[in-house]
Amino acid sequence: MSDAPLQTILPRQVDPRKFAQKGISLSGRVPLAQMPRLSEAVQSGDEEVDVHLEFGIDQQRAKTLKGHAKASVSVVCQRCLQPTKLTLDADIALAVVWTEEQGQDLSKDLDPLILEEGPTDLYQVVEDELLLVLPMVAYHEEQCIDASSLSAGTAVQDDKVSDNPFKVLEQLKGSPK
Repeated sequence: MSDAPLQTILPRQVDPRKFAQKGISLSGRVPLAQMPRLSEAVQSGDEEVDVHLEFGIDQQRAKTLKGHAKASVSVVCQRCLQPTKLTLDADIALAVVWTEEQGQDLSKDLDPLILEEGPTDLYQVVEDELLLVLPMVAYHEEQCIDASSLSAGTAVQDDKVSDNPFKVLEQLKGSPK
């Protein structure tokens, strides 16, 4: 794979089983606008996502889809509530299966991609993988707010000894009836 910038747009609909039989590799870009769930989860991002996919058949005769997707997005820092840049790197290692039962028999390095007959939306597959690597909570790498703001308040020393609430009972116990 060369380091030259990817200029081609990845095809949206493909048949992963046929591509695996032929050992096809695809490299290209996916418009971020075509990934509505990811677009909604981030504040903004690069216009496109870099994607490299290789279809094939592994040693256990499973049809595989392996590759990598990379996107640069902006999310809200949960400390200062300002935008922070984040790079999403998703390694893709999927096996195309018909049922969940077939998915349970896969090797540990592959996740099942349960598909019906016919073409599949590659953009949705890539979007799923990018959503899985999106952190639930994002922060700036550097300290973005004053460290004193991180405390909930100052501790107050109470020099006054509080009255024992059971002191009254003690007095009652000692008094004659």
